[in-house]
This record gives sequence, C-alpha cells and structure tokens, in this order.
Amino acid sequence: MATHAATRTISGLARAMVQHGLLSEYDAETLQGQAQAANIGFVEQMLLSKRMTAMQVAMFASRAFGTPMMDLNGFDIDHIEKDLIDARLAASRRALPLHKRGNRLFVAVSDPANLQVLDEVRFKTNLVVDAVVVEDDKLAQTIAKFTETTGQKLSNLVSDEDLEIEVDAGGRPAEDEANPDVDDAPVVRYLQKILVDAISAGVSDIHFEPYEKFYRIRYRLDGQLMEIAQPPLAIKDKMASRIKVISKLDISEKRVPQDGRMKLVLSKNRAIDFRVSTLPTLYGEKLVLRILDAAGVKLGIEALGYEPEQQQLLLSAIKRPYGMMLVTGPTGSGKTVSLYTCLNILNQPGVNIATAEDPAEIQLAGVNQVNVHEKAGLTFATALRAFLRQDPDIIMVGEIRDLETADIAVKAAQTGHLVLSTLHTNDAPATLMRLLNMGVAPFNIASSVILITAQRLARKLCTQCKRPEDIPPEALLQAGFGEEGLDGSWQAFGPTGCDACKGTGYKGRMGIYEVMPISDEMRQLIMRSANALDIADQSQKEGVKNLRQSGLLKVKQAVTSLEEVEAITNE
Repeated sequence: MATHAATRTISGLARAMVQHGLLSEYDAETLQGQAQAANIGFVEQMLLSKRMTAMQVAMFASRAFGTPMMDLNGFDIDHIEKDLIDARLAASRRALPLHKRGNRLFVAVSDPANLQVLDEVRFKTNLVVDAVVVEDDKLAQTIAKFTETTGQKLSNLVSDEDLEIEVDAGGRPAEDEANPDVDDAPVVRYLQKILVDAISAGVSDIHFEPYEKFYRIRYRLDGQLMEIAQPPLAIKDKMASRIKVISKLDISEKRVPQDGRMKLVLSKNRAIDFRVSTLPTLYGEKLVLRILDAAGVKLGIEALGYEPEQQQLLLSAIKRPYGMMLVTGPTGSGKTVSLYTCLNILNQPGVNIATAEDPAEIQLAGVNQVNVHEKAGLTFATALRAFLRQDPDIIMVGEIRDLETADIAVKAAQTGHLVLSTLHTNDAPATLMRLLNMGVAPFNIASSVILITAQRLARKLCTQCKRPEDIPPEALLQAGFGEEGLDGSWQAFGPTGCDACKGTGYKGRMGIYEVMPISDEMRQLIMRSANALDIADQSQKEGVKNLRQSGLLKVKQAVTSLEEVEAITNE
C-alpha cells in the first residue's frame, strides 16, 4: 500500500515523475523545495540538478500530460502575439504566446502542469489557452530575444478591456477629485476586471500586496490563497487610492489602518458589497477586500453539510421559544452562514427578529439588522439593550466578546427570547468554559444555553479528478477510526488536480460539525464548574460526534480526504 502522506507535498510535473519512477518521493520534494526557495520553476531546478536534459524533460511532460511538443529552433519571434502578453509577464512566468486562432491562444511552456501560469495567461487575455511544451533552455532564449526586440514598458501590463459595470461609491470626498490616481482609466478597468473575475470564481477575499520589488494580487478560494497576478509595482499607489476613494476612506492617511465598504453594481438586479481593510506595511498599503455576495450564499440547511441527526438537533433547538444557541469556531469557519441559515428558517411574518452585527454581511428582508459602531457608542451590549425594548422574539448577536454582552444575552434567553450568537473557541465543550472564564455565573449558563455547534470548513474533493487512495490501517487508527473503519467496506479518496479545480484537487467547501445539545447531566456538570474534559466525556457518552469524528464520516463518504480532515481538526 502507498503511504497516506506519500505525495502530500508533491504536485504537478514532480508528481508525474514520481509516478513514472523518474524521481523518488524524497528527491521530488527536495527539488520542489529548492525551486520554491530560489523562486524559480520546477523544470529550471531539474535542469540545474542535471538529472535530466531539457529535451528529456520536455518529451516526458508532453507524454505525461498529453500536450503537443514543439521545437523553437528557427521560430520567428515576429510571429509572437505581442499585444496579448508583455515581455515582463513572459519572462517572469516563462510563458510565450505563439499563435492566436479564433478565441484560442497557443502558449509555449516548459511545464504544462503549472496551471497557475496558464490561468494567469487566460486571466490576462480572456482567451482559451492551449499549452505547447518546449525545451526550457530554448524557451528562455526565445523570451530573452522577445524582450530585447520589443522594448516594452512594464507599465503596459494593465489591460484596457472595458467592463460595462459601475462602482457605486455613494459619493466622493471633494478633496479627492483632483487626485490624478483616482480616475486613472487603465487602473480603473483593471481593478474592475479583478473584482468581476473574483466574483465569478466564487472567491471570498482579494489581497493587494505591495513588496519591495514586486506587487501581487491574490484570491482566497476554498480557504486557500492563490496568486493570480503580479501587476507593475508602479500601480500599487494608484490601485490603493482608487479602492480607498470608492470605499469612502481617507486617501491621504497611509499611517494607520482603515476600514470601509464599497459596492460593485453588476446589473440592475445585482450588486455586490465589499468590506475593505487597509494596513500600512513597509512598502505601501496592503488592502484586503472581503466579498459579501448574498446571491452566492446558499442559506438552505441541506447545503451546509450537517449529518441527518445533527440537522435534526439544530432544527429542534431553534424551534424552541427561548434559550441560547451558540455557534463556535475560528474566523472563516462559516459561523455567519450558519447563523443566517437559522435566521432564514425562522424568518416568518409572525416573528420579530433583530440582529446586531459587525457588520451585517447578508441582508435579510424582514429582519431588523443593526451594524454596531463602537466609536459612536453602539456596541453589541448597547444594541442588545435596545432590542429588549423592541418586543423581539429572536435576537442574533454577531459575537459575544465580553461579560456585559454575555450577561445581557443570557438574561434575554432566560426571559422568553431565542438568542443566537457566536464565540471563538475550538470546540463545543470549550465554549462553556469560555463563558465561565468571562465571569458568567454557572447557574445562568446552565439555565440559558440549549445547544452549541462547533464547526470547520473542509475542502471538497474535485469530482472530476479525485482518485482512490490506499491508507495503511495504522494511519486510519491513528486518525481516529475504530476497528469498524478497517473492515474494507469503504474506499478513501485523495486529491489529484485538473483544470476544473485549478490543479488543487479540491473544489468547493462544506461544513464539519460538532452539535452538542445541553442535557440535564451536562447542566449538573456546569453547575459544579466541571472542566471541558468532563463535559467532552459526557457528550461522547450521549453520542455527540466531535469535529474529528464528523470529519472521518466525510472521508468514508468520499467527500473529502483524510489529509484535509486531519489538517482542520488537528488541535
């Protein structure tokens, strides 16, 4: 059997060479690490190690990935599609545009498995990209000639593609109108393209990062950051100014962090909100945009990944007339979507729902949503007190951060209101300890909390390329499977990587949950100020699946990999 961790860190061309016996796993990992440290491609590192010639690598890559091969000897660089990719991009990505036919662009590369490069070319050109394998040394020589003969300016990277969208800034401060950076047309269009492509791809966050010698843009997709572009360093200030202006931020203030919001209007029926955060770094302002796409969020409970018995426990809890339900997990674990899903179920004409959020990420018609504003004195605690004078049935508090908020939420739950909120803890038992440590009295916790859900988001295996994976019995036991998990009645699967998943082996995410109802026995433990281990033991006796156990069920169902479950529940 192959070991579970055998090709965990080996990908692309290196993995193919291991599978065909050209490299050992150790050598492949070493070469990949050396290439990453030197900031060069895997093929370049292979040639430096003198393990294979450029011709041998090209021939193998062509066969392994079914990609046509071409000899660049005698190739006329005048035929290069100069208007599509500039010399800088060709040199930094080792990709040369050979020929355009209709909406297809044929690009010379030495590593056809490097999907990030092909994706970036596709991103820049808006064309279907077909790879053609060439020898790496000849590719470098041809790119050098291309660079010398074109004399292109690096500033030409920004696309002139015009997008029929508008950014709704809600007005612009008068002092910004004279700033030449604000309305720089190529930067405006380039930013719009970055935003639209991110929305189309289902990205959650966009990072604009300035460094000493380069400027990069990264997307967070399925929880993982991936670089999608390295625009010219010269546009970093223009990009920051444009984003800050449409977010109503002070463009002259670059010394302290700022937070704002902006809206991208795609059509009459669709607008996307962004939460904007700036951070002064050594080489300029880093900006992160969180995409708040209400249309892209599925608020049906079936889509979240609960096991049937967990779903039933959750639905039973939120249908109770009073009490407190808490959702816990780290930032980015899907807590907000879980709460909105519950509110969506509870949102009926005969119910008064009020929420306090920082900020409201999804607008729910029929729900009274309030954005907290601590500088103005509108805190979670202040909002909660106001809610209790508004005849509420259901209250949602974005996060319980302090004793004052916790005490008011507990009292609301004890006096006939259903209260939903979140905490930042690792698991359900630890949530009770957090409330105790805040100073909430054990009696108040025991009499108010009815259910706690801990959760993580796991990447789902790509259905187009997932492959069977043999995992040794000892690895299964170590991961948490019992003897029943070793009976051979199920097949584990692992990631491979293809165009559909951008080479990651994963596409989309789902929740993994620990749903712990508070039983009478647990209430007795809380009253005695028992520790988290005692409560965890009691929950196991009552059949509650912890996060690792719930994750292993997803592995048995072939929805995700053991590697992924171990990574997100290794605490």
